[in-house]
Amino acid sequence: MRLSPSRAGWLLIAISGLLRLAWCSVLEPSNDESYHWLYAVHPALSYFDHPPMTMVVERIGLALCGGWVHPLSLRLGFVLLFAGSTWAMSRWAGDLFGERAGFLAAALLNLSGYYSAFGGTFALPDSPFLFFAIVVFWRASRAVQSNSILDWFWVGLGFAGAMASKYHAVLLPGGVVLFALLNRPHRKLLWSPGPYLAVAMGFVGFLPVLVWNAQHDWASFRFQGGRAASSNAIPFLHEGPLKWLGGPVLYLLPWVWFWLVVVLVRNWRNYRTAGDATKLLLCSSLVPLAFFFVISGLSRGVLLHWPLFGFLPLYPLFGEAAVHWRDRYPKLTAALAVTWILGFAAAAGFILLQARCGVVDFPQGSKDPSADIAGWESVATELDRLGITSESNAFLFTNLWYDSGQLAFATRNRRPVVCYHAFDARGFAFWSDPAEYVGKTGYLVMVDDHDEATLRREYGPYFERIELAANFRMMRCGRPFRPVTVYRCTNQIRPYPFANKKSS
Repeated sequence: MRLSPSRAGWLLIAISGLLRLAWCSVLEPSNDESYHWLYAVHPALSYFDHPPMTMVVERIGLALCGGWVHPLSLRLGFVLLFAGSTWAMSRWAGDLFGERAGFLAAALLNLSGYYSAFGGTFALPDSPFLFFAIVVFWRASRAVQSNSILDWFWVGLGFAGAMASKYHAVLLPGGVVLFALLNRPHRKLLWSPGPYLAVAMGFVGFLPVLVWNAQHDWASFRFQGGRAASSNAIPFLHEGPLKWLGGPVLYLLPWVWFWLVVVLVRNWRNYRTAGDATKLLLCSSLVPLAFFFVISGLSRGVLLHWPLFGFLPLYPLFGEAAVHWRDRYPKLTAALAVTWILGFAAAAGFILLQARCGVVDFPQGSKDPSADIAGWESVATELDRLGITSESNAFLFTNLWYDSGQLAFATRNRRPVVCYHAFDARGFAFWSDPAEYVGKTGYLVMVDDHDEATLRREYGPYFERIELAANFRMMRCGRPFRPVTVYRCTNQIRPYPFANKKSS
């Protein structure tokens, strides 16, 4: 019996959700995830790196698990939220192009590397941002046709959630504005109250971020603005534009990226004769893609995943095109679908096996890309064995914010964990008073090779003495794979300074 698109969609949500829960329950948290766990430990209006929605989703997942701290409970809220993203994508594309298109668009979202893994499983801001961005796009596609206050209210709710998730959300209204400017019959939207209500609601959702920044010398805005604007290169003559182009290829997976670009180019060529729904999708895609292209040309600080949400409006267009391809070439499209599913499953399986067991040995001098999601539980076990995590009047620290995040999660914060990096301690500069560690003994945990003389010059002025406490290696599947060195830093004599914490 052939399933209806609606039932197939619910089956997709159920199966993909169960697979994600299984996958994330056995995979140690990544650098960012461990660090983001500290958002839940230190609830606040906002944070140095991101708005507060990540903390909200984490605390919901942890609460559903009764406060149990584990990679599964940390990620649970994000897995559930991606189920909502799949449903919203199906409804969005289904409203525009029919239920079959909705199912195919949702299926492609689940087969897109970054969205499916990082936006669908990991404890990252991308997961809530993905959900709320889809809600904004979906409800805006209704609102531009009806121009009713109720529809714009729903756009505003989604925009508020997106603004509380990630700074990229500020670009979301741009697609509607461009659509109105390019299409004369819809220019009246610019003079009607609905869009302004939605924008106002979005900035209400952003108020906690503004309040936190006002209390902390606008630290987050200075940090994020510096990443996007700083450059010492001739515009566009550096690697930034290559990141803008190559990042989506890598993160979406090449075959997904290719077909999204196909529908983008094909529909732009027919823009004049396209329907309003297609025009709005194209405009919503163009604004973030163009913005991040310009930013990539001006700054070396562009991250590979930044342009990705410019591809989101292309998923409904893919769903529409895929319906026609399936009707015209049923055997070919079925073969491609099976190939994509098997390829995605193989990639996910390899990541899991490599992270857990290190099945591939990488040459000396090259980094195992899965190394950041493995081994830290063995570090905590060794620190327990040495008695360090039970030592009173002691704390742990590293010189990198992400190592400190990993250390905090692995030890479940049984000892306070800080990051002593003068210029980039991220949230660690705000989660405690540096003066509270004066008089305490710190254990400096260093991973991989390092220069001991440099460490002693950096931290020597802040402690009575520094001495080697332990040498061991991280373990996975019973095999050593990364060296760890622990230094005992006795009696901190003065507070450690943080350049990114001008006031509190």
